[in-house]
Amino acid sequence: MGTWRDRPALLEIVVPAHNEADRLPAGLDLLCAKLAALPVRAAVIVVDNASTDGTAGIVEAWEGPVPVRLVRCERRGKGAAVRAGLLETRAPYVGFMDADMATDLAALDEAIVLLREGRPVVVGSRRHGRSVVQGYALPVRRLGAITFNRIVRDLVGGIPDTQCGFKFFYGPLGRAAAADLRTVGFSFDVELLAHCVRRGASVTDIPVIWRDRPGSTFSVRRHSLQCLLDLVRIRARAGFRLPFVPMVSNIPIVPLRAALGEPVPVPVALAESLTLANSTTLSNPVALSNPVALSKPVALPENASTSRAKTG
Repeated sequence: MGTWRDRPALLEIVVPAHNEADRLPAGLDLLCAKLAALPVRAAVIVVDNASTDGTAGIVEAWEGPVPVRLVRCERRGKGAAVRAGLLETRAPYVGFMDADMATDLAALDEAIVLLREGRPVVVGSRRHGRSVVQGYALPVRRLGAITFNRIVRDLVGGIPDTQCGFKFFYGPLGRAAAADLRTVGFSFDVELLAHCVRRGASVTDIPVIWRDRPGSTFSVRRHSLQCLLDLVRIRARAGFRLPFVPMVSNIPIVPLRAALGEPVPVPVALAESLTLANSTTLSNPVALSNPVALSKPVALPENASTSRAKTG
């Protein structure tokens, strides 16, 4: 009789990696140790994004307390790598984070709790009022990030930080959004979140401890123009209606609040009403954390209200 560790993963985390042979071992050590301590089964997918160093070999030889597998993506670009990784997932909950682990992994506890309670998208935010940010790059890069996020807020559910490399999704939603993702560069986060929001999903931002790491491949001088062009394309595509993804999970609730020693909150409703595929309107709100099986897929109105954690 197998243990719970032999069962399929409840959570899969994608780590995009382009020439990360120097930083990846330490990052995987931290991530695997954290995942092994969680009360849920988890696995890691490292996407080798056309690396020319030993990144792939490190992953192939890796031995640790949680499964780590390699996916190859020869198309250059972080967006392309994240898309390839998310499409390889099968877990009920999925996410991605940067190989340098700039976001402290303590945020995983809150992210998992919120996902299991029904929040369809949970993202780390360096601009959250309770976040701790250490050594955030040059002033010009900080100013550029603030300006960038103000431009795209309406596309991504109002969150103030779209570029923090710490994002998690209800699995079917994350895979559907990734399948529609076309941006391969650094603006891909905006398009990915926009695909979720246009499917009726709320975006919840959470506080993080974030430490600037040397070795970032983003350059204000080299990449700003491309980012602006990508935003123009994303906005142009935002006029098209996307198919809906049912977001009521029939997976039994894992008592994570009890496991983590926290009180159980009131479940969060995704919208005030949900419309069945045959246009029959439900009279009562349906909470995402309610595991009641619906007989038909549900369609969410595009103007579904969003629910967010407090921001600064």
